[in-house]
Amino acid sequence: MRSLLFVPGDSERKIAKALKSDADVVIFDLEDAVAPDRKQAARELTAEVLSSPGKRPQRFVRINPFSSGLSQQDLDHIEPANPHGIMQPKTESGEDVLTLARMMNAPLPIIAIATETARSMFNLGSYNDASPSLIGLAWGAEDLSNELGATTSRDTDGELTSPYRLARNLCLIGARAADVEPIDTVYVNFRDHDGLRDECAAAARDGFTAKMAIHPDQIAIINEAFTPSSQAIAHASRIVEAFAMSGDPGVISLDGAMYDIPHLKRAEKLLARARVYAKDG
Repeated sequence: MRSLLFVPGDSERKIAKALKSDADVVIFDLEDAVAPDRKQAARELTAEVLSSPGKRPQRFVRINPFSSGLSQQDLDHIEPANPHGIMQPKTESGEDVLTLARMMNAPLPIIAIATETARSMFNLGSYNDASPSLIGLAWGAEDLSNELGATTSRDTDGELTSPYRLARNLCLIGARAADVEPIDTVYVNFRDHDGLRDECAAAARDGFTAKMAIHPDQIAIINEAFTPSSQAIAHASRIVEAFAMSGDPGVISLDGAMYDIPHLKRAEKLLARARVYAKDG
């Protein structure tokens, strides 16, 4: 997973466009993108599309949160259509993920959006034993800013303000503590490609492995940012080879720089991700 593209579950036109994109995951949204009186229509259309042939992109469904009272209805309609996974919004702890897993007839991969309420911010260390189905933690600023009473989550330069930088950082750390993938939030100005590119670069630098998107035009930039570059692959390969040629010591010198075991492990992870994308591509 590098790119996860949201699409309203009740829009046949937008769904068709999303499925033709290069997104790694298309998320059929039954929550925020669907008006209350369109929930049933969204369930029916989403289930119909999910039942049609096609393995790529992966097809996940964002159900409605527990607080809505609609989660079970969503699952009852969606599960028989065999989605690849479920996105769970407004999770407040690992216990919410366990509850969702128990509600399903068969285990499906779960991505939890874990920073959308004030209460959730205190529980980002609780996902390590949440469920074997949990594969990723994502964070979102918009619902959180609404709950906190903020006028916006970004300053006049477009940078995240302090509460939302905290949410981002805790999501990253919580995901790594739970050994699942950390997923960066959406960039809502989908026409600002330079801003998206900068935000993707920062996310990849800090350890995120994927980013959510709201428009197909964002996918190419996201995929490029989270795919190891040829230069990064070459450098990682040299580090791994240098350790092997030196008899796997605790530390080596390469091009005048010192590299120890954390550098080796980082290089091995990068090469593993590169192999996955090369195979999928």
